[in-house]
Amino acid sequence: MNMTDTELDAVRARYDQQLRRAAPADPGTSMERDGPVVRQTGGPDGWNGVLWSDLDGTTADAAIAAQRQHFAARGLTFEWKTYAHDRPADLGDRLRAAGFVPGQPESLMVARTSDLTAEPEPPAGVRLATVTGTAGVELVVRVHAEVFGKPAERLRHRLLAHLTRDPDALVLVVALAGETPVSAARLELPAGTDFAGLWGGGTLPAWRGRGVYRALVARRAALACARGFRYLQVDASEQSSPILSRLGFATLSTTTPYVREP
Repeated sequence: MNMTDTELDAVRARYDQQLRRAAPADPGTSMERDGPVVRQTGGPDGWNGVLWSDLDGTTADAAIAAQRQHFAARGLTFEWKTYAHDRPADLGDRLRAAGFVPGQPESLMVARTSDLTAEPEPPAGVRLATVTGTAGVELVVRVHAEVFGKPAERLRHRLLAHLTRDPDALVLVVALAGETPVSAARLELPAGTDFAGLWGGGTLPAWRGRGVYRALVARRAALACARGFRYLQVDASEQSSPILSRLGFATLSTTTPYVREP
């Protein structure tokens, strides 16, 4: 069932409040309020960055400078995660002028978990498995490295830390052809929010276009619905967003990361 514009506006406001302004911190990190900015600070292997800001043309440059100083003093690369509905409208231009490098924009998409619980069968010869512990993390990291062609040490560290400190808030799902992982994804379940997060979803090239990704989305939707989460949210690439739209996801905004090296 499609969401009305009124519902989408309400969901966007709820998303901003729960996952940005009052976001729970990742395991091993701290969430901090610095005036009109909410940021997460951890170590070199965690995610460091700004999740929320309430700025205008008179306050933006000073806030940007303060966050640069905060993370530079700790020697940390950090990300300012912007959204198309953030203010001021020229926030991205101001970040670029301050030395931030923009990444690829992605679509922030949402769907009701109850609309996605009918689970399609994965293609013949593929089974979906929920995995745990070090062995499960290694399967996810293996797929990530093969799909994206780059080391996944930071991902390994973050997943192991998450499973050690808050195992109930993370589910890893792997698609296996025999014993070979061909796709992997994770489901994050932040306590006290209405939103379960879909992350990962990388599939080896030879297995794309066969319904593996759709099956992984549906499996995670069923798990989230069983845990009482009302919505699924995902930062979708241009490859994923058409598939998600066909499954019933709606676009709330566009998100662009701006990265600053120490």
